[in-house]
Amino acid sequence: MAAMDGDGMVPLAVLLRREMSWERIEKPDILYGEASESKKGEDFTLVKTECQRVPGQGDTTFSVFALFDGHNGAAAATYSKENLLNNVLSAIPSDLSRNEWIQALPRALVAGFVKTDKDFKKIASVSGTTVTFVIIDGWVVTVASVGDSRCILESAEGSVYFLSADHRLEANEEEVERITACGGEVGRMNVVGGAEFGPLRCWPGGLCLSRSIGDMDVGEFIVPIPHVKQVKLSNAGGRLVISSDGVWDALTAEKALSCSRGLPAEAAAIRIIKEAVQLKGLRDDTTCIVVDILPPEKISPSFPAFKRPGKGVFKNMFRRRSSESSLFSDRDYSEADMVEEIFEDGSPILAQRLDPEYPAFTMFKPFNCAVCQLEMKPGEGISVHAASSSKPGTINPWDGPFLCSTCQIKKEAMEGRHT
Repeated sequence: MAAMDGDGMVPLAVLLRREMSWERIEKPDILYGEASESKKGEDFTLVKTECQRVPGQGDTTFSVFALFDGHNGAAAATYSKENLLNNVLSAIPSDLSRNEWIQALPRALVAGFVKTDKDFKKIASVSGTTVTFVIIDGWVVTVASVGDSRCILESAEGSVYFLSADHRLEANEEEVERITACGGEVGRMNVVGGAEFGPLRCWPGGLCLSRSIGDMDVGEFIVPIPHVKQVKLSNAGGRLVISSDGVWDALTAEKALSCSRGLPAEAAAIRIIKEAVQLKGLRDDTTCIVVDILPPEKISPSFPAFKRPGKGVFKNMFRRRSSESSLFSDRDYSEADMVEEIFEDGSPILAQRLDPEYPAFTMFKPFNCAVCQLEMKPGEGISVHAASSSKPGTINPWDGPFLCSTCQIKKEAMEGRHT
């Protein structure tokens, strides 16, 4: 077992220093494949394997894999595919070290999702999309998700981890309570005589999800604030499976992995789609991306048979890092073959996701809007912690981060305080 700090969590700085020592020997190869069967033509994918944190510097390369499962038309999915990545990257300050860049990602992803939703709703009142958005930088995997598409990870030692959240109303009582508290109505469909059937839906509109991008016709309480999870793989690597609900309505995570184990990424994606369609038929767009994160020159993964980790084993293999600063003193940590959790937050409250207690807070420009990055003069912004009646200029600088007036309106609408 690796040595840990006083809180029982491995600091991010130590994980990245360990990775730097690994990368002197090897960097991961990223191999991927995708497959789909179309019913409505509303699923879209984004794959970019040569992004750079610093343009022109090849050693700053990272990869992006994203799945957009649209509904009520393809407009929200295509808009998000074209704009979300730029909105996320625009929210990350320039001139950051790799350590700082990775720390800044969770907040930047929240800002990028909210800005994309806000901008899309200026041009369309219907259509929405789920989003599962994956950034791979070295051995660090960051996943942001809204909706019911999912991303799972099978580590090299055969353990399975869920890196996304399920935002179906049927599966999340807390989200139902949040929506009703904001003025939304949640219930099932009714037939003549009052009998209820089908999954829980939000009315008006009948959406089964509590979070998405778009869906203005349903209500602003359907928020675009993503669940974000960030993990660090060992240098043995692992396999990601990113799929729309057309797959997960038919296959368990174990079944999706077992039916494709040992196959190259593209063949694995094809097999998963084939298995899902054979079991349930083509009821919806069904899309799958398989990403293998491998040591160099390892042509295809050879993960062992699936094992369900016991409680003690899971705790040791998937540890959380502290939310404190990563600037810790150097310590001795063993290089055990494990997946280590760096960060996770699924709160739907924007103020909490932009909170100054996060370690990356000081990296961001204090008087830029924390969502849209609009430059503001001191005193012009509105603190994310301010009530709706607060006026620009009444909040002290240390009460940030700040929002511009239009993003403050957006925040209030998501909280049910603005119509």
